[in-house]
Amino acid sequence: MTRRLLLSYLALALLVLVGLEIPLGYFYARGEESRFSQGVERDASMLAEVAEENIEKGNLEALPELAQEYAEDNGARVVVVDRTGRVLTDSVGAAAVGADVSGQTDIAAALRNEATTATHTDPQAGDVLVATMPGSSGTTIRGALQVTYPMTMVTDREHRIWLALALAGACVLAAVAVVAFTMARWITRPLRTLERATTQLADGHLDNPPDSATGPPELRRLATSFTHTATRLQHLLEAQHGFAAEASHQLKTPLASLRLRLENLEPYLDPRAHTSLEETIEEVERLSRMVHGLLALARLESAATTPEPVDLDAVLADRAAIWEPLASEQHVTVVVTGPAVGRVWAIPGALEQITDNLLANALRVSPPGTAITLARAPGAEVHVIDQGPGMPQADRERAFDRFWRASDSHHDGTGLGLPIVRHLVHASGGEISLNAAPGGGLDARVRLRPADQERRSGNITSRAAQHFGRRTPTHRSGPRSPV
Repeated sequence: MTRRLLLSYLALALLVLVGLEIPLGYFYARGEESRFSQGVERDASMLAEVAEENIEKGNLEALPELAQEYAEDNGARVVVVDRTGRVLTDSVGAAAVGADVSGQTDIAAALRNEATTATHTDPQAGDVLVATMPGSSGTTIRGALQVTYPMTMVTDREHRIWLALALAGACVLAAVAVVAFTMARWITRPLRTLERATTQLADGHLDNPPDSATGPPELRRLATSFTHTATRLQHLLEAQHGFAAEASHQLKTPLASLRLRLENLEPYLDPRAHTSLEETIEEVERLSRMVHGLLALARLESAATTPEPVDLDAVLADRAAIWEPLASEQHVTVVVTGPAVGRVWAIPGALEQITDNLLANALRVSPPGTAITLARAPGAEVHVIDQGPGMPQADRERAFDRFWRASDSHHDGTGLGLPIVRHLVHASGGEISLNAAPGGGLDARVRLRPADQERRSGNITSRAAQHFGRRTPTHRSGPRSPV
């Protein structure tokens, strides 16, 4: 932002300078040309009077000295002709004495007692200013005098003026740049501190609050408001984290005690009530799983951690080996296919939880004699494919909603397993989607970022910070119970 402010100030200053200096330089150049032309006309008129006087007295020998002296002093060419248009003297010797130049337009006009001043282009000298004056007394014309000046005498002065204006403009721009840079730094300093504070807050802590003592009043108020909001948000997150930890401890014991008491009632109940008792115990177990799932989501959402390189192939092989015995009891096999993927970015323990939840869901719907495939694909993709009944498109779109369960579902899930999986995948910088598997069944596609091909980027960390705190999910060696 400092650069943009600086450029805007310089652009405005440049626009003002151009609007002022170009007209000033143009009018000065026109004035310089006008003054030069008037000076040449004045000199030519005076020389013409002196030449006319010498011609009248017959003192033609004085004309070459007069022309040569003026030409040497002023760098001009002087030509004197008599009343018939024949050259009496030429200071540079370009026209021979006695040559008839009456055919020239300027000379002819001067012999008619008409003074002329005009700019011409000379093949050798370039642009020249020519002033031709008649040498006359009243109506009697005794000759004419022509003075020729190269225009470089004017253009050199004009160039110096333009150069001076350019240097003055550059100095003004330099001064504006210094002032603008100082102002831009002063204006944007609260924004820079606010940016650093926002990054720290996204990581779950705020060590350096934004500067609210410098900068424009609006930015100081913004920094103060942000600090207040961030402090309150930190307190709320700490309270939520404390609640999740406390509730996790406080709710486990009553639920376990309730289940134990219900089981102890079985010998004292009428056999006809055993069915209701079993259903009650199942509901208590479901309530316990739901509480555990909610607390797990609360911990995930109130914490932040940073993705790390994890060997995806090793995790898949480990989870497949652990789930194989449980799948064999239902006559289902777990197969790992596809080329090795290598390391991917994931928060610690996330891949194990993702794989366990997806395998648990797949095993729940897999009929005997089928297989669950963990298919690896290029681009750090993993597909968990089952051969179950599949899921309609509308259900797949809602499957990641909390507590949502399909209308035809007959299992006792809580509807929290896939939301937890989605949080873990997003926190690791990846994406997850549910698709129809070829030939029936469901294909859970997880796409992560390969750690061997790219460095960890800031948007991975920022995305992880949106879902997690610094707490690391615990790693469990066995299959995780789905929620």
